Amino acid sequence: MKALSKLKAQPGIWMTDVPVPELGHNDVMIKIRKTAICGTDVHIYNWDEWSQKTIPVPMVVGHEYIGEIVAIGQEVKGFNIGDRVSGEGHITCGHCRNCRGGRTHLCRNTIGVGVNRPGCFAEYLVIPAFNAFKIPDNIPDELAAIFDPFGNAVHTALSFDLVGEDVLVSGAGPIGIMAAAICKHVGARHVVITDVNEYRLDLAKKNGCHPSSQC
Repeated sequence: MKALSKLKAQPGIWMTDVPVPELGHNDVMIKIRKTAICGTDVHIYNWDEWSQKTIPVPMVVGHEYIGEIVAIGQEVKGFNIGDRVSGEGHITCGHCRNCRGGRTHLCRNTIGVGVNRPGCFAEYLVIPAFNAFKIPDNIPDELAAIFDPFGNAVHTALSFDLVGEDVLVSGAGPIGIMAAAICKHVGARHVVITDVNEYRLDLAKKNGCHPSSQC
């Protein structure tokens, strides 16, 4: 299959032919329909200090996506061929104390899709069914593909009681703009977003935010 891979320990990314990933008993195979580019992918492309310490090469990158299940492991329940899905990009071990205690986000054995194991910038992706989630039919692929950063924005914004509050969001990047929209949706009184980038401030304004230049 075709895939975008980090082939060399240097800046860049390469279109490659790689084997279709193997399907395990508890896995689902997803035919990728759309992907999104995360800041992590840019770091990997630029081959910065973090990437040099973290990314083994070769590696198929990417972890924001929407796709369709085309194969199911024999132990998988709750999914069917044809389901539209995306997936949580942190693969946990399921065996450590934190995983067994329901604290999978604290698993010390976590590996990342598109970071430590093959990612979604490919025709097919295999992940544990535990990490997959179904996408409702009324959500278009373009939005479903960015549920990963959107989830970060939702988690951050809803950590606070926002009803009737005045909110300042520092940074009009994608997650900042999403967080500002969530704040407005749940009932914040005024939402202001700051940045030094006029393009991002204009984008924030188009999304209903009150932009403010930051010096």
